[in-house]
Amino acid sequence: MSKIAFVTGGSRGIGAAIVRRLAKDGATVAFTYQSSGAAADALAGEIAAAGGKAIALKVDASDAAATRAAIDDIAKRFGRLDILVNNAGVLHLGDVSELTLEDFDRTIAVNVRGVFAATQAAVAHMQAGGRVINIGSTNAERMPFPGGSIYAMSKSALTGLVQGLARDLGPRGITINNVQPGPVDTDMNPAHSDFAKALHDLMPIKRHARGEEIAAMVAYLASDDAGYVTGAGLNIDGGFAA
Repeated sequence: MSKIAFVTGGSRGIGAAIVRRLAKDGATVAFTYQSSGAAADALAGEIAAAGGKAIALKVDASDAAATRAAIDDIAKRFGRLDILVNNAGVLHLGDVSELTLEDFDRTIAVNVRGVFAATQAAVAHMQAGGRVINIGSTNAERMPFPGGSIYAMSKSALTGLVQGLARDLGPRGITINNVQPGPVDTDMNPAHSDFAKALHDLMPIKRHARGEEIAAMVAYLASDDAGYVTGAGLNIDGGFAA
C-alpha cells in the first residue's frame, strides 16, 4: 500500500529532492510552496511523468491555520497520513545590530512555530509506524561565523522539540527526528562561491552535499527500517560540526 507523505517547502532545493525521493520510493507526496508556483507545477508534472503521484499546494509555512487545513485535507482525501517532512524554513543573516524584530518573528514563525503546528496536525492522522522528520541544520550545534544567531537559535529549538515529542509519540509507535544538513548545493547556497570556499575550509569533507544525499537520509528515517530511531539529531554535514 502506498504511503501518504506531506512535505512543507517542497518545490525547490532540498525539499524538491525529498519529494522526488519519496515519490520514487512509492509514496504519494503532497508538498507545499509559497512563491515558486512554476517550479512546483514542474516538479509535480515530472513525478507524474515518471509514474508517481505528487500534489502541489500553495501554503505559507508561517500560516499555522493554512498548514493545518492543508494537512487535514490531504489526510481526509487519502484516509490517513504516514509521513510528515518539515522542510520549509527561512534564513535571516545579520549582525545583532542589523537584525529586526520582524526578522526574528518570521524566523520563529516558520522554523519553529510552523514545525510544531504541522506536526500537531499530522500526528492526529497517523497510526503506529508514522514518521515525522524535521530538516534542521548543523548550525544547531556549530555556528562558526557571525550573523547567524537567530537562524542557529531556531534550529537549536528543534532539538528540544524533537526530544520532548519523542516521549509523547513513542507510545503510539510514531517516530520523530531531526535531519541536520551542513552546506547543500542549492540556488540559495551554491557550491561554487567565495562563501562556499570559507565553509569548506571548516570541513573534513570539503564540498557541499547534494540534495539527493539529504533525501536519502530522510528516506531511511521514513522507512520501516528506522522504527527504532526517535528523538535524534542526525548530522549529515561533511564533518562541519565535528
